[in-house]
Amino acid sequence: MEMSKVDMYLMSHSQFYPAEKMPMLREQLLHLPENYFNMLYTLDLKNPTTMLLISIFLGEFGVDRFMLGDTGLGVGKLLTLGGCLVWWLVDLFLIMGRTREVNFNKVAQLTYQAGFQAHHGGHPGHPHGYGHGPHNGPMQ
Repeated sequence: MEMSKVDMYLMSHSQFYPAEKMPMLREQLLHLPENYFNMLYTLDLKNPTTMLLISIFLGEFGVDRFMLGDTGLGVGKLLTLGGCLVWWLVDLFLIMGRTREVNFNKVAQLTYQAGFQAHHGGHPGHPHGYGHGPHNGPMQ
């Protein structure tokens, strides 16, 4: 991928990712094929500031954790009313970092998928990424 495209993407999306992982993310994106780079814009990235606001107003019901895919924590917060509001208070300090981590993991999964398919002959349009055999399914 072109260095200028990667740098522009990172500058415009830096608030979505952990600052300490930006060099690693940049390196991963530089090796990402063009078709996968375009898929970055379709990822459902959560805004950490929006998640903080959701956590402030709806965090005691676990809505913030449900939105991040932390279903178990969301159920726990819902059933305990945010851990009698103690858990809710702690999450006010943790939720933005957790949101950035979830966003980073989505991109890492995409880059892993691109690397896997490049080594195994698959393509991004196929659900399993297999490129084997006449029926394009896994080899038997």
